[in-house]
Amino acid sequence: MKKKIVITILLFLSLIIICGILLYCFSNNSNPWNAKTIGDISAPAGFSRTEANAGSYAEFLRRQPLKEKGAKIELFTGGDANYQCLGTAVIDNQLLSNYEQCADVTMRLRAEYLWQQGRYSEICFQDGNKKEMRYTGGSSRKSFEKYMRQVYGMCNTYSVFHETKPKSINDVQAGDVLVYPARSGRKYGHAVIVVDVARNKSGKVAIMCAEGNTPARSQHIVRNFNPFRNPWFIFDESDDIFFIGPFHFYKNELRSY
Repeated sequence: MKKKIVITILLFLSLIIICGILLYCFSNNSNPWNAKTIGDISAPAGFSRTEANAGSYAEFLRRQPLKEKGAKIELFTGGDANYQCLGTAVIDNQLLSNYEQCADVTMRLRAEYLWQQGRYSEICFQDGNKKEMRYTGGSSRKSFEKYMRQVYGMCNTYSVFHETKPKSINDVQAGDVLVYPARSGRKYGHAVIVVDVARNKSGKVAIMCAEGNTPARSQHIVRNFNPFRNPWFIFDESDDIFFIGPFHFYKNELRSY
């Protein structure tokens, strides 16, 4: 009898926990920390953020502004995106077109950083035919945005994957991308960008990722459905697959420019 009571209690507690997690994931709790920037979100317990030098890409990404608590992911064309639960905070950057989707967001953030640094000659991406699309508009914001819209039309997950090189999770840095082109079982590819990195003393690595999606929607931080780790995803060198939200990436799909 005692054993049955214990089992019943455990099942009841498990049900409460599962319901709590589901409620957490599917409720409108965007930016529950009410953080102003990505860098304001605390690192996981036992982890410390990697160093970000002044003027570095890592610092630029940490300074990306977040919309206030409860903000929704919006479509470029207007209205709220479906599946709000996939994002856990909305980045406060205006989209440039309805073609600014997953791979495009990774390119947009990289290009924005270089443009703001005045490193115009380094802004260059390859299209699907591996032909370089180099920016030549200098400090003109109008020229920069026109260039990015052209990039969105010619580049995609395939081109980003082939333009970048594989990287070990132990060496991951902010600005690296997780990307795969179309593959078996998935008609379309997907890409997310690593926007922050933390490490602990035992060698594990925590990464925070941002993404866009199709149709174009607000840039947002990917939710970890484990509420005790959100929005960080923790890995080490022994992991062959990286699960990021509802997507999974293989080791060779962690890439760097």
